Amino acid sequence: MPEPRPGDAWHVRDKLCIVSGATNGIGKQTAMGLARQGARVVVVARSRAKGDATVSEISEATSDRNVELLLCDFASQRSIRAAAEEVLTRCPAIHVLVNNAGVMNLRRAVTEDGLETTFAVNHLGYFLFTTLLLDRIIASAPARIVSVASDAHKFGAVNFDDLQSQKRFGAMRVYGQSKGCNILFTVELARRLEGTGVTANAVHPGAVSTGLGANSGGFMAMLQKVAMVFMKSPVVGADTSVYLATSPEVDGVSGGYFFKRKPHPSTAETRDPDRAKRLWTLSEALVADSAVASAGV
Repeated sequence: MPEPRPGDAWHVRDKLCIVSGATNGIGKQTAMGLARQGARVVVVARSRAKGDATVSEISEATSDRNVELLLCDFASQRSIRAAAEEVLTRCPAIHVLVNNAGVMNLRRAVTEDGLETTFAVNHLGYFLFTTLLLDRIIASAPARIVSVASDAHKFGAVNFDDLQSQKRFGAMRVYGQSKGCNILFTVELARRLEGTGVTANAVHPGAVSTGLGANSGGFMAMLQKVAMVFMKSPVVGADTSVYLATSPEVDGVSGGYFFKRKPHPSTAETRDPDRAKRLWTLSEALVADSAVASAGV
């Protein structure tokens, strides 16, 4: 993990850092790395029991008593809106947001908002949570937004004609599409944030042993256990996320995709600004429709 130096603009001690999907794997180790640098860390979790346990574990391991819990289910836009409202009430400033929550399903499923779950959690969850907090993040500048994507995006190009995977579903293709969306989201977010003092970057953590896919059970869970033998530890996987969130070496760098702390190539379609703008517009419509549906209108 990167160590702050005296005088660094990005010494995060006492700065507010939010990490979603923080009770397991990369998310937990990202929160741990930020807490080790003295940040005020907000652990975002679906489960209160797991969240409380994670807060205690991080506090004890780092001697950082400024670790807090925020409950949010990224499969529910109602929950995301409530969590964002709570953050805005509790936190007068937001200096770092790490979008890390994610799922990978073996079979197609839909959320309470009627959206395909992988796309809804992995992309729209990032999009909605970030945009709801964006004014506060900008007001807190300098600030950073880091989104965990993946080279799995190379297995599933973003299909604007089938974002909900209604025509065709394949676990890796759908997961890959959601990770491509993370990169496109970062490209457009960075463009919109130009001149604000807020940067947005995406990261490929590498092949990391996490709980991703375990929720599918059966064959996927078995495959994950076998693959874990060949994967990196979550500590290694979290390193670049913490680096992008804290290091002065990337001060002012925005719109990038990183692996092992270095710029990393992604597919041409994920670097296309027109596709990035198109995804943003479609995402705005999808979260607006979900807000109307949740309100019963």
